[in-house]
Amino acid sequence: MRSAVPALTLLAAIAVAACDPNALGTTSSTVETPAAPGNHAAQLAALGQPRPEDTGAHYNRAEWGDWKNQPGTKCSTREQVLVRDGDGETVDAQCKPTCPKATCWTSRYDGVTSKDAADLQIDHIVPLAEAARSGARDWTAAQRSAYYNDTTNLIAVTARSNTQKSDGDPAKWRPTRTYWCDYATAYVAVKVKYKLSVDDAELAALTQMLNTCP
Repeated sequence: MRSAVPALTLLAAIAVAACDPNALGTTSSTVETPAAPGNHAAQLAALGQPRPEDTGAHYNRAEWGDWKNQPGTKCSTREQVLVRDGDGETVDAQCKPTCPKATCWTSRYDGVTSKDAADLQIDHIVPLAEAARSGARDWTAAQRSAYYNDTTNLIAVTARSNTQKSDGDPAKWRPTRTYWCDYATAYVAVKVKYKLSVDDAELAALTQMLNTCP
């Protein structure tokens, strides 16, 4: 994933235009990417002191909504992320991405490549249930929907890796070691952005993964 970050950053600037032919030439909207590696000590410090998780017994998946369209486009959040995370795909007027070459997507969790967008799922890096266990208990419906569609917390991955991860935090699941640095960086950034807590085991796992960063 180290080599993919610059490409993702570039694709973010053109993602909306690629999804909607009518949006070509506009710069009012972008599809944001997960955070790139930076000052790891500062990132960890921004998490604050670890705290025990909420039970999460209040979590109800149906309360978090579904994909929305970016204002001014016809493309769902899923389609926008597929465009952002792809390499060389084309997009039709209905926002359906297709791949005209051997492969266009590389799963950011296991390195598996794909030609068919249908093979990929869009994962919440910090899962919905994990958010519910770490500070989102009292969020409004609008806050939950915004979180669900926040592209800084979304990534295109294989169905297999997404199923294996489920709603586990980094103490319970990690991607292939090659992706530890980027995954942990993005995970921490989302937790900080939404003021979500981490527990002791989660913090230890994140620290170990961030220590693999250059």
